[in-house]
Amino acid sequence: MTRARVLLLTAALGPLDYRVPQGSDAPLGSVVVAPLGPRRMGGVVWEDESFGAPEPVGDNRLRNLYEIVPVPPVPAPLRRLVEWTSDYYLAPPGAVLRMVLPGAAFADARRPIVEYRATGELPARMTPQRIVALEKIGARQGLVRELAALADVSEAVIRGLVQAGALEAVSVSADAPYPEPDPDFGPPDLSAEQAAAASQLRDAVTAAIFETLLLDGVTGSGKTEVYMEAIAAAVEAGKQALVLLPEIALTEPMLTRFAARFGCEPVAWHSGLRSTERRRAWHAIARGEAKIVVGARSALFLPYADLGLIVVDEAHETSFKQEDGVHYHARDVAVMRGHFEALPVILASATPALESLAQVEAGRYRHIILPARYGGAMLPDLAAIDMRQDPPDRGRWLAPPLVDALADRLHKGEQSLLFLNRRGFAPLTLCRTCGHRIQCPNCTAWMVEHRLVHRLACHHCGHVMPPPRLCPECEDEDSLVACGPGVERVADEVTLRFPEARTAIVTSDTLWSPAKAAEFVANVEGGLIDIIIGTQLVTKGYHFPNLTLVGVVDADLGLDGGDLRASERTFQQIAQVAGRAGRGVKPGEVLIQTRVPDAPVMAALVANDREGFYAAEAASRRQAGAPPYGRFAALVISSEDIDVARGVAQRLGQKAPVADGLAIYGPAPAPLAMLRGRHRFRLLLHAPRSFDLQGTIRDWVARIDWPAKARLAIDVDPYSFV
Repeated sequence: MTRARVLLLTAALGPLDYRVPQGSDAPLGSVVVAPLGPRRMGGVVWEDESFGAPEPVGDNRLRNLYEIVPVPPVPAPLRRLVEWTSDYYLAPPGAVLRMVLPGAAFADARRPIVEYRATGELPARMTPQRIVALEKIGARQGLVRELAALADVSEAVIRGLVQAGALEAVSVSADAPYPEPDPDFGPPDLSAEQAAAASQLRDAVTAAIFETLLLDGVTGSGKTEVYMEAIAAAVEAGKQALVLLPEIALTEPMLTRFAARFGCEPVAWHSGLRSTERRRAWHAIARGEAKIVVGARSALFLPYADLGLIVVDEAHETSFKQEDGVHYHARDVAVMRGHFEALPVILASATPALESLAQVEAGRYRHIILPARYGGAMLPDLAAIDMRQDPPDRGRWLAPPLVDALADRLHKGEQSLLFLNRRGFAPLTLCRTCGHRIQCPNCTAWMVEHRLVHRLACHHCGHVMPPPRLCPECEDEDSLVACGPGVERVADEVTLRFPEARTAIVTSDTLWSPAKAAEFVANVEGGLIDIIIGTQLVTKGYHFPNLTLVGVVDADLGLDGGDLRASERTFQQIAQVAGRAGRGVKPGEVLIQTRVPDAPVMAALVANDREGFYAAEAASRRQAGAPPYGRFAALVISSEDIDVARGVAQRLGQKAPVADGLAIYGPAPAPLAMLRGRHRFRLLLHAPRSFDLQGTIRDWVARIDWPAKARLAIDVDPYSFV
């Protein structure tokens, strides 16, 4: 083979032709390093006929490949998945390929890496930055740049600590083998219903054909133990198994559960890994040595040597939808990977997405139901607190019945959970003198007060600033007030009411790593926490037997904003957080604070009428032609220059396609009209399921001349409408 067509790791270009150096071989799927102008860039040798089959370049114009990287080739089924993802989500194929080949793929796993860790010795000269750095680094180790990012200091500070002897070098091997999981190590004691479900899943793995199975079990029914039996079957067959989790904070507790079942922890893959850990994991996965992988959605695109099973845990979670870069949904792409690789895919959830239930109804997914909790535990009792009839005291957020229930649990030595899906202390800071609201300078969003760290923060772009002493508008002093509650404000109220209670605030601000999540779980299980105050992070996967009360502080919060899935998301969130109560022998209780107790979603939750809610929701979506019975796609044009963004959006609107069944709304300013300093305009497409939405968008966008200052983001099947 003297020439190769290579798909490079760049979103700007399609495949390019190169010459294979004499004496080398570059079969399909080979990972290579190729020249691109003056740069060196990674890529994969691809089929000539893919991506529109561009005309080949003459041999005299070809440049030599620099290197064929000594790693296993990217298998054909994974190449087909890259093509499908690129085509369906209208994303550049090079951008999809970057998820298959992160930087770790090109690093030699055999070469040791030097990391650094604290020695316990303090340098003679302690600056404020050095003090902060050593406190934040603690017992962790990593590369200089990783420790600098962790401590939020410059790399020069870290190097100074190395020279002063406060940090020492450690040689880390990225080639060390992982322990082999033992499928017979700790088999669980399954109930009859669990055993029957596990048998179906095992049979699906043994059959080694594509099938999607919806494992639908109430909270506490033991879904994890059941799908672990399917994983055991995959390991017995010498195959690899992948488990996708919606949050990296769940990874550490899940690793512990896997270790109890298989005798060793699975291989983890998520953004919190150090460079050495990522390099070791990627190479072990590509060689087939990592038998069980547990990770975030990005783990879905890794080049498994012999994949036999994919499990998507908490498959209803919206965090499986990628909102930046390639706008893919990991649940749907997992099903497609199962199709291309001819293997079963298990979607596990207590509150399945309506899309999944529609596939069951259409006969495409097999429905496996676990209707009862394991070990005789009962589902909690749910009741609504009508905030119009029983409001909290002035300046407080917890209604009297919920306060009384918290006091009762404290008296009994039981644990409670307060759920409010809003980080920080307060979502809005305004001036009581002139009414000025403090807004992010980069986004059309209010700054959120985080009183624990004495900062105002934008939850969209990450901009932070100290709270001003004077109003920025009228310069009045002591006139700025916090409006509305976040979890920190609720925690303050709990501390005022119950000063003896031990509390924990659980959000992405406090549980930013798997290690922090593991520490939190250990504290709860050890009885060191009485009341948990948390966001949606606590609705997923945790099992605390002594937690008997859940209070939903503002159940109406998720119903605002006009999102077509608002009712479904609210139902799922509250049902999931309610499922944290009464998972042991003690009965559980859930109190839902709401101002609309008669709303269909609230009535369904209190009546435990899941089937009725889903039936009503499906009927209303079908009538509106909304997903899963219709399709949406969003085109968002952005630019730092508002006139450029508006002009491109208007030209798109003028050349909008006209077709039966297709409705196009806009162009109009996006609900979040400015994000990260870029002005945004949106067009929203609505069409029947049978409509060729991708082809229409592809032809439409190609008719526009795009200025360099404008960007286009295409979101097929959007979950966020901001």
